[in-house]
Amino acid sequence: MQLSNNTSRRTLLKTAFCATLGLSLSISAAGIRAADIESIHFLIPGGAGGGWDGTARGTGEALTKSGLIEKASYQNLSGGGGGKAIAHIIETAAQQKGTLMVNSTPIVVRSLTGVFPQSFRDLTPVAGTIADYGAFVVRSDSPIQSWKDVVAGFKSNPRKMKFAGGSAKGSLDHLVPAAAIKAEGLDPKSLRYIPYDAGGKAMAGLLSGEAQLLSTGLGEALEMSKAGQVRILAITAPERLKDAPDVPTLVEMGNPTVFANWRGFFGAPGLSKAEAQAYADVLGKMYKTPEWETVRARNGWVNVYKPGAEFYSFLEEQEKQVGDLMRELGFL
Repeated sequence: MQLSNNTSRRTLLKTAFCATLGLSLSISAAGIRAADIESIHFLIPGGAGGGWDGTARGTGEALTKSGLIEKASYQNLSGGGGGKAIAHIIETAAQQKGTLMVNSTPIVVRSLTGVFPQSFRDLTPVAGTIADYGAFVVRSDSPIQSWKDVVAGFKSNPRKMKFAGGSAKGSLDHLVPAAAIKAEGLDPKSLRYIPYDAGGKAMAGLLSGEAQLLSTGLGEALEMSKAGQVRILAITAPERLKDAPDVPTLVEMGNPTVFANWRGFFGAPGLSKAEAQAYADVLGKMYKTPEWETVRARNGWVNVYKPGAEFYSFLEEQEKQVGDLMRELGFL
């Protein structure tokens, strides 16, 4: 993961994220089969309109429309930086056999910062499914026209460049702009960040003028950008994406910050290996459907498939890398 200027960060990025692309989708015949999954209840740790919400509902849409499952249901349970939903699925594990909880890099970040006491180890990792690059967004009528304007404004008065984000201070939506600011040779600790409960409220904060910029995932802003409601100044991809060809990258503007936020699904503790594999299998089959491609392209997501033990190993590796990064930026 690259969140600074040095070569080692670029190497870490490529190891942690870019190398996950293009993995084969293997379907296990052992135990419960993917065909046995008739319905999934998606537990969403944040409010409506955020990246978790969009990922869960987009996944459910693809699974049901393609006929891979018959029914998908959804429950938004926000609070505690995602900790409320994690505590709920752990405490009610016996009643959660048909539930998958969506999560992402913040489960690592917030565990490291002590926002909640649990970690991914207290759950059953089922599969990592997508990556979503970071995006810096302004209102369509904003006088800020480019990332260079952000840097100039920050140099002039960092207190006036307020970033909104759909997560707590010190978490991912805060970490990514701080890293980008640091890469410009500026002080990331002087960045003014306004936390909201999920991406939908953060977007509302931007549109209302409470903040000048929004730090979010590309998937949360792409449709509104296409509709002319907001403008995306830059994304944290290594190069322009085919789903957003007009959106520049920080890299092409001389800022080396590259970051992709993975998203994936977890079962309750105690979920059997056969059940977890069945969920991973049906998610693996989803990638081959046109219904999924419609959802993926709409959100500008990158396909990433890491099932079971491979997902767990990835989480352990990222925990170390993100921890080192947060200490470097002063968040730990």
